[in-house]
Amino acid sequence: MENCSPSSKKLTKTLLPILLVLLSTISQAHEGNSNSNFIKSKCKITTYPSLCLNTLLPYASSVQTNPIKLCDTALDIAIESAQNASHMISEVGKNKGITKYEAGAIKDCIGDLKDAVYELKETLGAMNHLNDTDKDFQWDNAKTYASAVITDANSCLDGFSDRKVNPDVKTNIIDAISYVTKLASNALAFINHLY
Repeated sequence: MENCSPSSKKLTKTLLPILLVLLSTISQAHEGNSNSNFIKSKCKITTYPSLCLNTLLPYASSVQTNPIKLCDTALDIAIESAQNASHMISEVGKNKGITKYEAGAIKDCIGDLKDAVYELKETLGAMNHLNDTDKDFQWDNAKTYASAVITDANSCLDGFSDRKVNPDVKTNIIDAISYVTKLASNALAFINHLY
């Protein structure tokens, strides 16, 4: 730079930070594509790949290419969904005009959803111990708990299969529970394919 003119030095001082920002942006875009591609490839193994993409792609930067983080994120989303479904169904139960049969089915369903939330949290707990000496035991626990979530969600739906339930109530509850079941199923697929 000794032979550079003052205007060349000024140009270099101006362009160098711009070049560094541009290179950083390109690097981040490549990393973002890598993270998104990781999620896209993993979602292909799930039962509900489009739901998988819709719910997990927004977390690509935090999941990166880590299969454990992917499982944990999928479980967190399922927990939130089950809690939201429980709240929504509880609100439906407060509506006037709910029959005794519907109220009983709603109460049972809320209990099933509480069990599902507990089991999803236990799944997360088991996932956090996959580096322990009893990795296989913890992995089996995670799979068992995640499977139980689907069973509980289906148990909730059983109460609404009767014709005595208002079709609007039935549709809202079935939609909410089906969403939880699909999210839990996708999380279970990730867990099953960890090793």
